[in-house]
Amino acid sequence: MQQTFQTAIQWHQSGRLAEAETIYRELLKAQPDNAQILHLLGLAAYQRGDYAAAVEAISRAVAVNPGQPDYYSNLGLALRANGQAEQAVDVYCKALALAPGDAAIHNNLGSALYALQRLEDAAASFRKALKIAPEYAEAWFNLGNVLLDQTDFVEAIKSYRRALRFAPHDADIHNNLANALRESGSLEEAIAGYREVLRLQPGYPAAARHLGWLLQELGRAQEAIPCYREAVRLNPDDAAANYNLGNALRESGQFEAAVASYREAVRLTPDDADIHNNLGNALRELGRLEEAIGCYRQALKIDPALHHARAHLLHQCQHACEWRDLDGLAAEVRTLVREVPEAQIAPFAFLAVPGTTAAEQRRCAENWVAGQYAKYVPLRQRLDFRFPCEAKPKIRLGYLSADFHEHATAYLMAEVFELHNSERFEVIAYSYGPDDKSPMRARLKLAFDRFEDVRALTMENAARKIHADGIDILIDLKGYTAHTRSEILALRPAPLQVNYLGYPGTMGAEFVDALIGDAIVTPSEQAANYTEKLVLMPYSYQPNDRHRPIPPKPGRAECGLPEHGFVFCGFNQTFKILPSMFDLWMRLLREVPGSVLWLLQANSELAAENLRREAEARGVAADRLIFAPRLPQAEHLARQQQADLLLDTLPYNAHTTASDALWTGVPVVTCRSETFASRVAASLLHAVGMPELVTNTLEDYATLALKLAREPATLQALKEKLIACRATAPLFDTERFTRDLEACYQSLWKDYLARCR
Repeated sequence: MQQTFQTAIQWHQSGRLAEAETIYRELLKAQPDNAQILHLLGLAAYQRGDYAAAVEAISRAVAVNPGQPDYYSNLGLALRANGQAEQAVDVYCKALALAPGDAAIHNNLGSALYALQRLEDAAASFRKALKIAPEYAEAWFNLGNVLLDQTDFVEAIKSYRRALRFAPHDADIHNNLANALRESGSLEEAIAGYREVLRLQPGYPAAARHLGWLLQELGRAQEAIPCYREAVRLNPDDAAANYNLGNALRESGQFEAAVASYREAVRLTPDDADIHNNLGNALRELGRLEEAIGCYRQALKIDPALHHARAHLLHQCQHACEWRDLDGLAAEVRTLVREVPEAQIAPFAFLAVPGTTAAEQRRCAENWVAGQYAKYVPLRQRLDFRFPCEAKPKIRLGYLSADFHEHATAYLMAEVFELHNSERFEVIAYSYGPDDKSPMRARLKLAFDRFEDVRALTMENAARKIHADGIDILIDLKGYTAHTRSEILALRPAPLQVNYLGYPGTMGAEFVDALIGDAIVTPSEQAANYTEKLVLMPYSYQPNDRHRPIPPKPGRAECGLPEHGFVFCGFNQTFKILPSMFDLWMRLLREVPGSVLWLLQANSELAAENLRREAEARGVAADRLIFAPRLPQAEHLARQQQADLLLDTLPYNAHTTASDALWTGVPVVTCRSETFASRVAASLLHAVGMPELVTNTLEDYATLALKLAREPATLQALKEKLIACRATAPLFDTERFTRDLEACYQSLWKDYLARCR
């Protein structure tokens, strides 16, 4: 018997658990009340993962010999593993009645209490264990977990570090320390912590995923991608890792790969609305709007409270000119902005939502800042950038943008950069967009005193650089438009920060001091709709580059236009075309025989198909809509001369599109409303000396457009006036514009010096 028992013990210790259990059961036939054998049988079952059997066997051992604290302790372990934490607490208390000085039992009681989320009681148990055994690494680790759950990050960090004194190579402790560091805002230390976890235990998927997430949060998506790939490799069925990999790939512009990752995540968790939403975002970037819209609808079917998916659905329906439920979606999104601040409706898309007011746009931006930018406050406080308060011979300007290449912003601003007064200003570009190796990129590099490519820098390091460079006024040319890194402004690297040109609305952020507009786009009486101080240019806020070439215009056939007939032009992006405006355009086509509507070909053929169908529904043949393919700027300006009249959109006007038309001698008819985005064309027309083309109602807009289409002499006179004033009008006097813009900067700087002294 004794020899058999020793064999069972040996097998148990060597991991041959099933064989050991067989012998224990045989022994129990002869000694059914042997508490030691019952206890060992239970331990073997516990180690094998059969927790119910472990509870049954160890409970019998306790019943036979209730005076053994280790029996109670191990029964507690089995109960907790079997999901019976309440019973485990009772058992541990009985164990402590027998062995009050046993640190392990206090620790185990704390773990059971922690499982029940009785955090204060759990912490007390762990502290009792540590009072008995101050070098008990597991108890320090467990106490750290409680403190982390209680959001006491400072004390959690201390507890984890004490644990590491006694277990320096424990990957779990390093991982949770990194979690606490991340939550406390010590992001670089957290990154180092996750890297240490992966050094100690390369197959630790949670650390790889957390490291990727943190790098991505810091704007380092390219670094995050291999971390997520490693997490997926370690656990291919981890939907979260596949989803996060998709996010990083999308953020880094690898949209096809992002779609593949999202689809894998959807396969693993088909009922996750967020994954469907982000799959839609990636498909949208590829111009696959029909699929994207389907993804947003599926996300909302799964979770109707996924509010940002509703906003995405609305915006992409606008891009696709899919108008069947447009009014209902618009009303829902406006309600969300007013009543559900946490809905996180993207401010740029909201600018084009039908019916929005300037006050609603401010609220949307403020909601966005509260949800998206609040996380940068601890880092800003830790960086605590300070600024000298002293006059200087030159004001140092920093222009921040992703668009220093072939882009509408560059087309407008290039000459301004070149004309800045080098005796009064030092001008530095901070570029975080791609280098397209274009002539425009080369021109811009020469225009600045310094051209800094900060693509590879984190948000924090970009802010540190801007501060170290001593920028006095940081001008954000992106706002909330695509590929923005306006988060840099949230870290406050410059004493004065300005919202200009790229985003036609308020940023709703306390870290943006001023918005440069003009008396038409941002009239003083609307100051309450902007969180920034309004700084008004004397003419239009929009710059223009006089060096834009206008090549000879091609023939109509070469442009895909019929040889005869009036050409109405609408070269805005399709998301700006609303049914109310399209109704008027189709009315014009019906009333002007032989006329056509010349539109810009969208990224998706879906928009063209929908517009053709909508035209036919309004009694206009689909072939009277002509779609122009996208061309390089010079070729586009050349063909635009074949247009007779540019028809503006509402509530989001033509911006660069309108100034391009005016530059090429094409009159623009606009209707202005209340918001910044709806008043831009009016600003341009006033600055070019043609206010008579600005209307205040859609009916007046339609009447004026029809009059010009029917009166060739009147239209020709407008074209001649436009071409004649091109050399003298304020809109195209870039030298004067630059001096006026500099006066705005000087005024802001003077006010700042007066305040800071």
